[in-house]
Amino acid sequence: MRPAVPAVLALGANLGDRAATIRSAVEALGSLAGVRVLRVSGLYETPALKLTGVDHDAPAYLNAVALIETTLLPHTLLDAVNGVENDFGRVRDERWGDRTLDVDIVDYDGRESHDERLTLPHPRAAERGFVLVPWLDADNDARLTGHGRVADLAARAADRETVVPYATSSVPGSIDEVAERSGERGGAR
Repeated sequence: MRPAVPAVLALGANLGDRAATIRSAVEALGSLAGVRVLRVSGLYETPALKLTGVDHDAPAYLNAVALIETTLLPHTLLDAVNGVENDFGRVRDERWGDRTLDVDIVDYDGRESHDERLTLPHPRAAERGFVLVPWLDADNDARLTGHGRVADLAARAADRETVVPYATSSVPGSIDEVAERSGERGGAR
């Protein structure tokens, strides 16, 4: 069996019950063979970002970051997270379009690579407050390979002011509890 390595996943949703979707997606990710969820950020709300810029008419996103360890190779992990997206009704009709669930591999064991299917680290993570702020919430010592400290990147992100903690008092169960339940299943499988 391959040794487990750390990875960072960014989750987002702007259609349906966004909070429930992200919580359920974290549970689904944690139930994958070869994946163990270690920690999950709080939920953050941001305006929808389209190819043309911020779309204030589109539903806002909820975003979170999950820190995992995995025995899966990068492309196998990509296939697995795409499967979770599909299970939650992800449709890929429009690039950067509205979605029920988006799961991106932000970092995989500090590796740098690029091919037609996967670029590591995620090519736009260093500039996206909606990834950096939740990541910093989950790990205040985080570093993004090739870019430096996540705290420094988050402070410079152009959209950092639009990343707002999501009031979850009306939503039962915390996202940390979801990560704990996932982690209770033992090490990476």
